[in-house]
Amino acid sequence: MNHWQHPQYRRITMEQANEIARQRVPGEVVKSELEFDDGMLVFEVDIRTAEGHKYEVKIDAVTGEVLRVKLD
Repeated sequence: MNHWQHPQYRRITMEQANEIARQRVPGEVVKSELEFDDGMLVFEVDIRTAEGHKYEVKIDAVTGEVLRVKLD
């Protein structure tokens, strides 16, 4: 575990990030990861919709703000 992956460096949990992502893109979470991206700690959550589309949702691990939603 890298030091930035330690829980003290983030305010929301992976479960909370998954729920935030599902609120933005309804579907099934197929993968979620904690990453250091562009100087920020973010959760990257991949969601597959009922139609079979896959979306990547990036969420600020401190604030819970959705930073980006991208169709993969």
